Amino acid sequence: LKAGRAKPQALLLSPPDYVLTAKVADILLAVPKYGSVKVNRILSRCRISPSKTIGGLSARQRAELVSYLKK
Repeated sequence: LKAGRAKPQALLLSPPDYVLTAKVADILLAVPKYGSVKVNRILSRCRISPSKTIGGLSARQRAELVSYLKK
């Protein structure tokens, strides 16, 4: 993510097994130009707990987060 070779939307829609235990906030923090303030704002708007893992996201949370990141 940090190098720009992977998109966060792709990781959220079809996450590999090794990403399922990663926290959503940590994944978003790895994206360039996303700091802690922006990540916390995104998570609160999508109604996602900062401690939620990728594997623990519901379908609604996943869809809402992906649509927000596509903006």
